[in-house]
Amino acid sequence: MKILALDTTSSACSVACYGNGQITARFVQAERGHTHRLLPMVDEVLADAGVVLSDLDALAVSHGPGSFTGLRIAISCAQGLAYSADIPVVPVSSLSALALGARRTHPEWGGAPIVSVLDARMGQVYWGVFTAQSPHHSLLPEAVTSPEQMVLSLQKATLPAPLYGAGPGWHYNRLRAVPVAGIDQNTPVCAEDILQLAMPLWQAGVATTAEALEPRYLRNEITWQKRQKIRSR
Repeated sequence: MKILALDTTSSACSVACYGNGQITARFVQAERGHTHRLLPMVDEVLADAGVVLSDLDALAVSHGPGSFTGLRIAISCAQGLAYSADIPVVPVSSLSALALGARRTHPEWGGAPIVSVLDARMGQVYWGVFTAQSPHHSLLPEAVTSPEQMVLSLQKATLPAPLYGAGPGWHYNRLRAVPVAGIDQNTPVCAEDILQLAMPLWQAGVATTAEALEPRYLRNEITWQKRQKIRSR
């Protein structure tokens, strides 16, 4: 199995490749310049891994939620590479990758639920809840809401304790009402974690074509659902 993963969901730009039995990765924290950084990083990672594009079985990329611009950059790059190599793409949730990265950084958290939170701007957050037993699927539907609504949703839900928090979206003071045992606001979305999540998905046949790959903004989905309801009245 040889898979290349890309991510520009947030301020970080990262690339990781599994090939020849090992993972090779690059991670750069930078607010701008993802468009110019990503392809050279891909070339570096493939060279270090001893893999060429035509050797790859699949590409993996975060399809969101996250920065509109960041998602478009990584997905456009993944589509171009997938077209040229004629390989499928495995889309991965950025929130699930965020939780996996936090679990990797904090082994003391064990298999407890991790609430991943990204800042969605406009006073809203993207969030989901992930366990070690179910790293690909949020215990509650991934959502974009106000911090207050997130607190209410978590308070109403029956979730195993303790809870932990990960991601820069936890900077909102209103989220202090969530009873978490620990928070790491510095956990980034990382291509290495996208890669780890993508490998079992690819083996299970979960992949899409370059043409069908689309970003998952969540906010647009809610707007579309509201429009559908209005039209049906």
